Amino acid sequence: MALAVHHDDIIGSPPAAPPARPRVLLIGTGLACAAIVMTFAGLLGLYAERRATVIRGGGTWMPKDVVIDLTPFNVAFVGLAILLVVLHWAIYSVDNDDRIRAYLALGLAALLGAAYINSVCFAFTQMGFTVADPTGVGALVYAITCLHLAMAGVGIVFIGLMAFRTLGGQYSGRDREGLTAVLIYWYVTVAVYAAVWFTIYVTK
Repeated sequence: MALAVHHDDIIGSPPAAPPARPRVLLIGTGLACAAIVMTFAGLLGLYAERRATVIRGGGTWMPKDVVIDLTPFNVAFVGLAILLVVLHWAIYSVDNDDRIRAYLALGLAALLGAAYINSVCFAFTQMGFTVADPTGVGALVYAITCLHLAMAGVGIVFIGLMAFRTLGGQYSGRDREGLTAVLIYWYVTVAVYAAVWFTIYVTK
């Protein structure tokens, strides 16, 4: 019996398209950001509740020797806003396969993150909070603000890792998952800082 031979079997069929890769990094970043938001919501809620309780009782929440100058915190806020713009620039450059500008943007974003940490640490030396404060205000403020500084530090490392992966050619106009994950992480970082800025530094 003669076997039917298809034309595709002779010349070879084109390889099947690879299966869609699950966005593991984006999903993981989203879950981590959700956990971070809930943590800060709990801490800031505790801070606001204790402050309201002390004020209702006729007490003074902030120690008399504590001075909060908004200038360094406002400068830090502006720097974080610029950082988000620079990350958008990095993604735009990768989309257009402009690697030189992408590396420049990622490096500048990491530098702005470090500048934020430096600005807040400088402000700490001027405020006058002490962890040994009997009211517990200093310990709570440092717990919240230092946790956010740690979050920013992780964000800088995240930028560095994605920069190396971009340098290795993993991200391009066809795939920029890691850079998008970095952008999402820093949006959450800035949003959390906005809550900290208003609750602690502005409201006092």
